[in-house]
Amino acid sequence: MSIIDLRQILAVAIKAGVDSINPETALTADEIAEMFEYPPDDKMGDIALPCFKFSKTLRKAPPVIASELSASLNGAEFVEEAQVAGGYLNIFIDRDAFTKAQTEEVIAKGEKYGRLTIGEGKTMVIDYSSPNVAKPFHIGHLGTTVIGHSIKMLHEFAGYKCVGVNHLGDWGTQFGKLIVAYRKWGNREEIENGGIDALVALYVKFHNEAENDPSLEDQARAEFTALESGKEENLELWKWFIDISIEEYKKTYAQLGIEFDSYAGESFYYDKCGPVLEKLDAAGITKIDQGATIVDLSEFNMPPCLVLKSDGSTIYATRDIAAALYRKETYDFDKCIYVTSAGQSLHFAQWFKVVELMGYEWYNKLSHVPYGTVSIDGAKLATRTGNVVLLKDLFAQATEKVLGIMNEKNPDLANKEATAEAVGVGAIVFHYLSNNRIKDINFKLDDVLKFDGNTGPYAQYTYARSSSLLEKAGGVPENADFKNCTEEEFQLAKTLSKFPEAVAAALDSGEPMMITRYILDVCTAFNRFYHECQILSCNEENIRARRIALTSAVHTVLGSAFGLICMKKTEKI
Repeated sequence: MSIIDLRQILAVAIKAGVDSINPETALTADEIAEMFEYPPDDKMGDIALPCFKFSKTLRKAPPVIASELSASLNGAEFVEEAQVAGGYLNIFIDRDAFTKAQTEEVIAKGEKYGRLTIGEGKTMVIDYSSPNVAKPFHIGHLGTTVIGHSIKMLHEFAGYKCVGVNHLGDWGTQFGKLIVAYRKWGNREEIENGGIDALVALYVKFHNEAENDPSLEDQARAEFTALESGKEENLELWKWFIDISIEEYKKTYAQLGIEFDSYAGESFYYDKCGPVLEKLDAAGITKIDQGATIVDLSEFNMPPCLVLKSDGSTIYATRDIAAALYRKETYDFDKCIYVTSAGQSLHFAQWFKVVELMGYEWYNKLSHVPYGTVSIDGAKLATRTGNVVLLKDLFAQATEKVLGIMNEKNPDLANKEATAEAVGVGAIVFHYLSNNRIKDINFKLDDVLKFDGNTGPYAQYTYARSSSLLEKAGGVPENADFKNCTEEEFQLAKTLSKFPEAVAAALDSGEPMMITRYILDVCTAFNRFYHECQILSCNEENIRARRIALTSAVHTVLGSAFGLICMKKTEKI
């Protein structure tokens, strides 16, 4: 009995009341269901219907409408009382009936509870994470990675078939720089032993040396041109750099529980740009401007979209269009989502518009999900200067801190290292996703690694508490009695009922923050219930069974919610 189901039940009853006042009204029950709100104080009711929107149709004052509609709720399922307050109809839910229905539904559905069906039979492709090869996986990549994966998990939870694409930045002049740096200052043994860190050191050294010797930049451009031309030696080095990078990235993805369906990066689309340029010409939307090929977007209040530079080389937009055409042909997506920083919003708006001008009707299935920038203690991240905080180092710091706490409080815990990593990584992910995604974030490492208050560790500890209770209970008894439920029990059930609503809101807005906030709501409600209600120690067997059942429902819902935000389930801490 989710709150969405309750809205529908109430809406059907209200619809009958509306029709009795004016049979000609065109309002549907679904439209009425969307009108319900939550009062600012539970004392005012559990759910409310503002009647102002009915006044034009029913030609009466909102308070009068609320009074007349209240009668339609007499005897309605799960309704204990309906009160009129001005233009609002405040509805109080039958505590016992609702708590019973809600708890039993979660237990019956298990991990299927909260899942939506809007994506059934549809495919969603999502492009996210996408680090630049041979550069470190730093905290600046955290946003696209965890926001992107959360959006993917939300779509899977809603029934979509999802294809996760890691569009690696594996093409460009930076490889010319690396090839020059490797030949001048590197050797194979050092790179094999040092991995991506050794490649980053070469990249930083190149830029330091280039400040005194600008000719290095010309050498780098020449080496990249040779790579583009298929020079075997350069191709072998390039592929080696990519393999080293992906091997390192996968370690971080494993810590987050992330796997990709495709690692096809920019280079994959290099030979597919020619046909794109031909289609652009055939559509008659290109023009030459100072030797470069552009699509003029001035009538759409945007700068021109550059598709071919004056030297004949393609650019990001061309490769992105080629990738979109390939993905549509390969996956026949119903949605194609790109998760990148807000600084690229214009870029995506431009080439999305170009796809539309090319005549592809599916242009409106492309969408960009932007997020804010990340800085460390106010300092901008920059790989070329070495000013980065590597994710693996941040995860290691957090894990070490958690392990220290565990050694002090629970030294005999099995699989202590794995649990410490789950909690440490979870702390960082939860901290990041607790913010509105478009908001710029200044990471203060001390704040990130705090484990008190509304944090990831608090949520995982709450989940572990529910696991411990269920283990000690030996399962969920079947003789639960839901008569005379306490306020804490009802409020917990009501919070659990809002999970499908939270999923729908997060999916609609592309905001994982909706899930982190919901998790905290569940934790708050459960811990209040835990402290105010005897559970295992309750002497009344039927009430004890009810409270174990509620605990099981919390365990299920929190576990599902964790899976939507890259958080691992911690059965014991």
